[in-house]
Amino acid sequence: MSRTRQTIAKKPRPRRQSKPKVRKRKNKLNQTRLWFTVLEFLSLTVTAAIGTLLALGYFAQQFSGSDFYTNLLPFAAGIVGLVVVAALGLLLWSQIRKRLIEFAWILPSLLAIGLAAGSARLASQTDYLATFKQLRSLVGGKQQVRSETLAHQVYAAYRRHDAEQLQTIILRANPYYAIINEAAKAYQLDPELLCGLAATESSFLPRDSHDGGHGLFQITAVPKSIMEQARLRLAVSKLSLTDTRHNAFIAAATLKFYLSEMHNDLYLGLLAYNIGPRNGGLAFIMKQYGATDFVTMQPYLQELPRDYPIRVLSQALAFRLWQHDGKLLAYQEGSNANHIQTLGIPGLPSVF
Repeated sequence: MSRTRQTIAKKPRPRRQSKPKVRKRKNKLNQTRLWFTVLEFLSLTVTAAIGTLLALGYFAQQFSGSDFYTNLLPFAAGIVGLVVVAALGLLLWSQIRKRLIEFAWILPSLLAIGLAAGSARLASQTDYLATFKQLRSLVGGKQQVRSETLAHQVYAAYRRHDAEQLQTIILRANPYYAIINEAAKAYQLDPELLCGLAATESSFLPRDSHDGGHGLFQITAVPKSIMEQARLRLAVSKLSLTDTRHNAFIAAATLKFYLSEMHNDLYLGLLAYNIGPRNGGLAFIMKQYGATDFVTMQPYLQELPRDYPIRVLSQALAFRLWQHDGKLLAYQEGSNANHIQTLGIPGLPSVF
């Protein structure tokens, strides 16, 4: 009896992946792990930095003063304690990291990112901003204290303003915004600062005044070099002080000149703008009295406008509030003070 041969189809064997493909996949995975490790390190750094700032701010708030036993010694002890806590935190993280990797290699990175996000959110809350302010005052020293003192003068001046009168001036300024923005852009100035300057000089009622001032910015004596610079910027053959656009460009050029002369100190630049070449100019007056900044200069301004920069900046602040909130907030109501301080004074870096 013959057997019938049947052909049995064999399943094709799976091809083994070539070694280059395996290596490529491993390299890609290693690269991904490396990036997540870097992200983990950066997130932990952010968390540690925010925690350190909060702790230092708290210490500065609780132990501010000059007494050795009740202020300085507890503050130093707090710093030592912070270092110990940081060291223990690193040890704890190394143990947690080992446990997490057993489940999935990506978990430590995700946890670190979550900690950083939570720390940032905590630090952004109003209650914790006060600790940062306290630390900034401590680290900034005399310079920071002076900046905060002047800023408070601006906020106090804004608070004293009649809100209805300020609103009338702001509404009156509407036709001039485009011109002021153009001049501010040409000379890299804050347009709200120029608005405050015009509001202080003319209340946005361009006119010739009895003391020789002209137009929106009440231009009086201006060095010829500044006039020539403004003329070239405007690309005109002749300047007219009664032309609002010319007036705004001359004012911006003049303020920029005095800011440069006063090493970009805004308070001194505004004061120099107002004084002009009178009595030899502000630079000469400061040299005569040995003054180095606006704070040390103020006591000598008995017959000169010692509050002029404060008035300009308080009105510039009103324009900023109007642009941001659509209304003038009462400084003393609710959380308005914190909100206004967060917005900051036009032309100045935030000091709070």
